[in-house]
Amino acid sequence: MKTITTQVGIIGGGPAGLLLSHLLHGSGIDNVVLELRDRDYTVQRVRAGVLEHDAVELLAANGLGERLHREGLRHGGIHLQFAGERHHLDFEALIGRHVWIYGQQEVVKDLIAAHEANGTPARYEIADARPVDLETDHPRVLFTEGDEQYELRCDFVVGADGFHGISRLAIPPADRVAYEREYDFGWLGILAHAAPSSDELVYALHERGFALLSMRSPEISRLYLQVPPDEDIADWPDERIWDELDVRLGLPGWTLERGEIFDKSVTPMRSFVSAPMRHGSLFLAGDAAHIVPPTGAKGLNSAIADVALLRRGLVEHYAGDDATLDAYSDTQLSRAWQTQYFSTWMTRMLHSFSGPDAEFDHNVQLGQLAQLVSSDHAKAHLAEFYTGLPIHG
Repeated sequence: MKTITTQVGIIGGGPAGLLLSHLLHGSGIDNVVLELRDRDYTVQRVRAGVLEHDAVELLAANGLGERLHREGLRHGGIHLQFAGERHHLDFEALIGRHVWIYGQQEVVKDLIAAHEANGTPARYEIADARPVDLETDHPRVLFTEGDEQYELRCDFVVGADGFHGISRLAIPPADRVAYEREYDFGWLGILAHAAPSSDELVYALHERGFALLSMRSPEISRLYLQVPPDEDIADWPDERIWDELDVRLGLPGWTLERGEIFDKSVTPMRSFVSAPMRHGSLFLAGDAAHIVPPTGAKGLNSAIADVALLRRGLVEHYAGDDATLDAYSDTQLSRAWQTQYFSTWMTRMLHSFSGPDAEFDHNVQLGQLAQLVSSDHAKAHLAEFYTGLPIHG
């Protein structure tokens, strides 16, 4: 067995793991990233596209903002659509903040480029990763790469390997608790070669279900429809998708731009929190610890907040202060539950629910939205959450 020695072992080479590694490298802390998949897989995953105000500030402050600021789209608000009308929420006027539209896969590309420039690339296509000795000061990660067996000796292990990863399961069942909610709907999402049909995102409540008009660039549109979670994508030819988007987003005098659909999929929705986010020398970050429905655009941003605080805690640890690391789990779980609140609130307000009370519920939603768009205080509450809770990094 070959031995590798480092300070921080990071399991997971997605945006959370790669960003933490980049931040630690910039702070002089040695680390190694282990990723099960190949590099192309991590780049090609189509995921989140909205970056919060503080998340972009953090990326830019750490050398990751040049392409983001050049190719990303800065948005000062969103539109809420219901009862046949579209209402604009101006975040910059309400609270002086904004968000950026920049795909998660673009963030990963920037991180990979930074790691290549720094000479700190992840180790891809590793197998049988297993963190051990987590209740000691000398944890290890055992793994296979090619035909070789390795042990990664480190001071800390960070599990940034997502909901299906092995890191969370390394915490004994008696020492962890999971809180989960599954929804009876999912999102059918498409990417299309079509100019965006709005200047900013449009969140629409319609009798037939939720719809979202988003974008990735001035030439690429990203759109979503609420569908059953087990919907067969084969039942949705392109023309049917466009026609349904026209129904749910349509307004007099407004045109939905159509184009070639080059990616489409159905994603079930869930809320999930695992506690604690620390066990001995193991720390969890991102989807390994918490998942939100995408309505509030919080998944990637929550992962960024986790690794920012972990970087700060690890820097302070090596300077002799463990206060931030000791408080990490409580601090980020509090943040995770606030994020769950906002994401659940947005989801319940904008999606159609089935059952005997469906018509009553829909009218309550219309009343809620009418009150929201008529109150600057209510709009500012949404804007504060949407543009992001503070990131302490």
